[in-house]
Amino acid sequence: MTDPPNNRPLEVTADPRSLPLLGSSLKHRALTSRRFAASSQSGFRGEGGDHDDRGCPVAVTVHEGNTADPTTLMPEIARIKDEFGIAQFVMVGDRGMISSTAIATLRDHGGIDWITALKSASIRALVEDQTIQPDLSLPAAWLVDERNLAEFQHPDYPGERLVACRNPELAKLRAHKREDLLQATEEALRTIQTRVGAGRLTGQDKIGVAVGRLINRYKVAKHFTLTLTDTTLTFTRKEDAIAAEAALDGIYIIRTSVKAERLDSASCVRHYQSLSQVERAFRSLKTVDLKVRPIHHRLSDRALPAAWPVRAHIFLCMLAHTVEWHLKEAWRELLFTDEDQAAKTTRDPVAPAERSAGAKAKIARRHHADGTPIHSFQTLLTELATIVRNTCCTSAEADAPTFTVTTQSNPLQRRALDLIDQLAV
Repeated sequence: MTDPPNNRPLEVTADPRSLPLLGSSLKHRALTSRRFAASSQSGFRGEGGDHDDRGCPVAVTVHEGNTADPTTLMPEIARIKDEFGIAQFVMVGDRGMISSTAIATLRDHGGIDWITALKSASIRALVEDQTIQPDLSLPAAWLVDERNLAEFQHPDYPGERLVACRNPELAKLRAHKREDLLQATEEALRTIQTRVGAGRLTGQDKIGVAVGRLINRYKVAKHFTLTLTDTTLTFTRKEDAIAAEAALDGIYIIRTSVKAERLDSASCVRHYQSLSQVERAFRSLKTVDLKVRPIHHRLSDRALPAAWPVRAHIFLCMLAHTVEWHLKEAWRELLFTDEDQAAKTTRDPVAPAERSAGAKAKIARRHHADGTPIHSFQTLLTELATIVRNTCCTSAEADAPTFTVTTQSNPLQRRALDLIDQLAV
């Protein structure tokens, strides 16, 4: 690949007509970042946070590292409308992506609905004004079903549907994690307290500096009250604040503009949760399979190795991931993957996801009915890699004619190749 003329950025795109999956009305939008090893001349090198954890990807855009998540939303919506010719769709994004400001802008664009979630501060406000309670018991008019799910409306969110969910397992997990972080912070503070008590650390300012280095290491400083003098350090937990936070454990609220006749409450929750598929795709791109990082580049249109333009590098990784996605879909019966995808549309949207009975049986027996082993994606690729195409010649003479001979494939390999042939892309 050569440099573009006049040092202009190289634009790499796909023909929208070659991406039939965009016919879907649900668009999942997420943002991830990738750290560059760059020099000061780099046009993309803005300091930004790392957004590092499955639908089929159809497009990718590279933004500068210091670009705020919400500001990337509207350009992508315009791209979906203009380049892909889709006038009506539902955008699914996390609470950082589809912000209140973005929602206000979306209202002016006809044909676009969205699904996102409330931030914790907004949920806390609903609890404080008794719109909801941690057990989802208020008000009585709510339809609270056995799935710990309740839909309601609120004057602060006109024209929107709010779906409150309570996951008991998630509540236990968060409570356990918070207690671990609190104890770790207390242990760090006790270390300083011991130094102060032994006289090795004196002076309120010096003690304060030592505490400042450690107090928020585990992000729970807000739950402690500290008292410092020149010779003492004491700390206590803010039990009321901890209890107030614990009351919201396991609760999240989906926020959407989609009408009930189009998507019921459970479907809205499922679509929001499916953002985890996008995160898994990012993980696959970055670390597990394709390993897009690290990217060493010096100029905005340069990336090493081989001086590939950065956009092209990311685009090719996305194409590779798309191939991987289709292979995994085609090989479901050969892999440990759950084949019962229809069950996902009817399962409890709040409860922890579980494999189907068929998938559990597949994992337990680890072999198909014909005795061939069940594979992971990587081990199946390794199995297929044993198929070799040999170049042979009729004699040792330099100009002797050559011909190719491919090693005979076993039944598993033949089945895998047959399934690839059946792909409709």
